[in-house]
Amino acid sequence: METAQQVPPAPAPSGSGAEPGVDTAVSVRELRQNFGTVQAVRDVSFDVARGEVFALLGTNGAGKTTTVETLEGFRRPSGGQVRVFGANPYGQPARLRGRTNAVLQNSGVFPELTVAETVDLARDLCDDPRPRGRTLEMVGLTDRASAQVRSLSGGEKRRLDLALAVLTRPEALFLDEPTTGMDPEGRRDLWDLVSGLREENVAVLLTTHYLEEAERLADRLAIMHHGAIREEGRLADVLSTWGDRIGFRMPDHLRLADLPELPGAEAEVDVRGGEPWARYTVTGEDGDGRAHRAMAALLEWADRTGTTLGRLELRTASLEDVFLSIADDTAGPASQ
Repeated sequence: METAQQVPPAPAPSGSGAEPGVDTAVSVRELRQNFGTVQAVRDVSFDVARGEVFALLGTNGAGKTTTVETLEGFRRPSGGQVRVFGANPYGQPARLRGRTNAVLQNSGVFPELTVAETVDLARDLCDDPRPRGRTLEMVGLTDRASAQVRSLSGGEKRRLDLALAVLTRPEALFLDEPTTGMDPEGRRDLWDLVSGLREENVAVLLTTHYLEEAERLADRLAIMHHGAIREEGRLADVLSTWGDRIGFRMPDHLRLADLPELPGAEAEVDVRGGEPWARYTVTGEDGDGRAHRAMAALLEWADRTGTTLGRLELRTASLEDVFLSIADDTAGPASQ
């Protein structure tokens, strides 16, 4: 039997919102995973606390699933360190089996069994499982209890995968793209379920392609690209780093060089809906006042020159703005 080595938590990586200690469920330090000459994960560090939802975002091939599989104990790190409740998860030591669970991208259920039989089989392997009825209720499968697994839709199979994960009452739950194939109602049901797990003090690590899902659920998030974390922190802090956006339909008689200089802002012109669109990205230390000052200067210019700013808008950077900028291999936040 493997004896898990107790390792004192390392100092938190720069920018990490979770402080290592008694409330830290998951700790990742400079994790590297190599496949031959390919470095799939490069010096990744983050923590997930009890009662926290941490979202791991990234393009296909960014290294999200490899990171999760390492935390689940399926892969030995090529370098760095991972700990789950202070233990090395590689090989899934006995001391972690009753405390963690996962929803993987591929299901391992028996298609000839019914939903109820599948849940009962899983319950027989647990020390303190949730009741079958309560488990099916949590994932919205009560009315499908007597259906064979083979007859379930893709979204219903994901619900069943989730049922098998939550019935063990895990203290840490790894969700690898759990809403793939679900309809909007199914995604909302999962969001409610994850919010309930947070209230049970469960640490949840979520990978997802749905940015709305991360915005709705995550206390903190990280965005991976080419195996490395490019952004990490609380959503509001991440968005603030990438600036505010002022936009309007470009008047026909104006060109980029005609636009005014605004404090802390850079202008560009692109096309939206077939129309030229002017956009300013406003950055600076004063996150509360920078957009106000830039907008005031723009409106003063518009009044002075008699320019109508059609469909004028002001908004913070969105998670989609940040994600797409990173996916396009831009240099980084506008403030850098």
